[in-house]
Amino acid sequence: MDLNEVMAANLRRIRHGKKLTQEELAHRTGLSARHIGAIERAEMSATLTVLGQISEALGVEPAVLVTKSN
Repeated sequence: MDLNEVMAANLRRIRHGKKLTQEELAHRTGLSARHIGAIERAEMSATLTVLGQISEALGVEPAVLVTKSN
């Protein structure tokens, strides 16, 4: 699993755990829902800036999004 896939899985898991839609997360980050969806499907890499925006919107440290869970 590459880092994009790790982030995609973590992002989806955390977003679902917080009961947020992609649209709600997009609104909180200032990104488009299409952009959030592409990151969640590992079709697009998130820049460090975007990683920060997403982690802040979810209330988690950026490392949580890119750390492979066991």
